[in-house]
Amino acid sequence: MLHELLERPDDFVKAIRRYANALTTTMVFGWRTPTYENADMKQLFEGFSEFADLNQTGPAALVDFFPWLRKLPAAVLPVQRKAKELHKAEKALYLSHWLKAKDATITGSIKPCFCVDLVEAQKTQGFDDDSACYISGTLLEAGSDTTSSTLIGFVQAMLLFPDAQRKAHAELDRVVGPNRMPTMEDEDALPYIRSCMKESLRWMPTTILGAVPHATTQDDHYEGFLIPRNAGVMNNVWSINMDPERHPDPRRFDPDRYVSDSQSLADSAANPDYSKRDQSTFGAGRRICPGMHVAERSLFLGIARMLWAFKFEPKLDVKGDPILPDPDRLTQGFVCQPEPFTVNILPRSRDREEKVIQEWKDAERDCLDPVTKQWQRLPSDFVGKS
Repeated sequence: MLHELLERPDDFVKAIRRYANALTTTMVFGWRTPTYENADMKQLFEGFSEFADLNQTGPAALVDFFPWLRKLPAAVLPVQRKAKELHKAEKALYLSHWLKAKDATITGSIKPCFCVDLVEAQKTQGFDDDSACYISGTLLEAGSDTTSSTLIGFVQAMLLFPDAQRKAHAELDRVVGPNRMPTMEDEDALPYIRSCMKESLRWMPTTILGAVPHATTQDDHYEGFLIPRNAGVMNNVWSINMDPERHPDPRRFDPDRYVSDSQSLADSAANPDYSKRDQSTFGAGRRICPGMHVAERSLFLGIARMLWAFKFEPKLDVKGDPILPDPDRLTQGFVCQPEPFTVNILPRSRDREEKVIQEWKDAERDCLDPVTKQWQRLPSDFVGKS
């Protein structure tokens, strides 16, 4: 990703999306996404965007409220026809990924990943390939779109709040220095970078309504209202994260909110004292995001290394004035990110630029197939099942 940002900084959204997708395909299926132009990755992001757009339309809501409308012919209800088309394409993608991973597992050619265990579970529990493809495919979708959207929001925050960027650069310079990139071993010594990660999740929550509805298991009373058993409940993540009583001046990106918070994302989400939880972007309750520990590491490393290598500055208009985006202009749907914006992404020094180039050359030489850019050999420090 860093190398792509060096070569094509104006395509930073593509670089970030490819990073998030490649990380997830490696963990779930054992292979990486080498370029943004990969047809499967583009279908994943574009199909999910179309589904999100469709899901917020009036006719879609009517079908949810009045299920009998589903029996109407497609000519009368085109929104349902479109949904079926999207589902068909989505299932074909998920099934293709799963069957490829399953075959590689059987032949012994797969790299360590989630699907290795899923193949074994299928043998013992007997679920079909349709179920398996959605178990693995849902992980792929959940890990790709949300992580990339958060990092895109982080880039916008660095553009709009240069003081936070300066503090982050100072901490990285003090702890890591110019001669190496930050690693997970530096996490405890980089509390401000961790705070940038947490504030990114709060300031630009990707699933603003918690992604999935919950249901009450018993009658409940809240502020004079009865919430009956089995009622559907949406988790208004945006309102919680933007609550000025919990987060004063909530639309200001301020990592110092978390200066004394050393909890992991998972520990914070499980804290019985709700007032001490960091943010609600991963949801709540028994259907909370199970991959938040993965998100925490990928976001920390992504943010730390982007800040180590680059500075983010506004582009200028014809009058020489900075072009700054409106942080409240978000894409529509139940998963959102900033509307498209421009930014200058510049190497912080020639030495850091050369370090990024050399690290990528070393990775290509040591780990990747020279033609396909797939994993030829896993990195020496990779930790996984043998």
